[in-house]
Amino acid sequence: MSQFKFANSTDPVPGNGTPPPEFNIKAKPSTDIWSKPPSTTRFNAPIFYQSVPIESFRRARVAINAAWKDKYDQGGLILVLKKQDGTQKWVKMGIELTHGRPHLSVVAKDHWADWSLCPVPSGGGAATIEMVRESDGSLWIYLIEGVQKSPIREVTWVFDGEEEVSECWVGVYAAKPASDGGDLEVHFGHLMIE
Repeated sequence: MSQFKFANSTDPVPGNGTPPPEFNIKAKPSTDIWSKPPSTTRFNAPIFYQSVPIESFRRARVAINAAWKDKYDQGGLILVLKKQDGTQKWVKMGIELTHGRPHLSVVAKDHWADWSLCPVPSGGGAATIEMVRESDGSLWIYLIEGVQKSPIREVTWVFDGEEEVSECWVGVYAAKPASDGGDLEVHFGHLMIE
């Protein structure tokens, strides 16, 4: 497996490429990973990732928390599939502040992005989340609470056409779409990628 790297950030790479048990990622204002018709495409949020062969990806898990304060403050896991034709698909899952409180958020982008939300069960701003490639080829998103694993969403198309993928990024991200309010610092713990 390759060393971890940063995309869209000039900050030092946590752990010099080997993630420590706990680390932070800082997102500046006006950063996002989003794609909405007819012409909105943003991919400028900091991503701390490892390149892996797509066929070997099995799962990723991380604990996240932050002082979420501005609308759409967010952070969590991300899977980016860069295709040979220069296009990319991605799935991000984490916590996002919307409607006045933190929510579990999943955004999946094939041609355009879609977005789903559910309340953080604790009502707080922390969660442990996991993405898993299941045996049927779907990507499942889970909330982890102790030994309990609760399904949040299934994304069926992620690994379809994987022979067209030239690079697969797996990692974590932080984003602050608001143009003001200062930087957002997201705390990550126990990142695990298989």
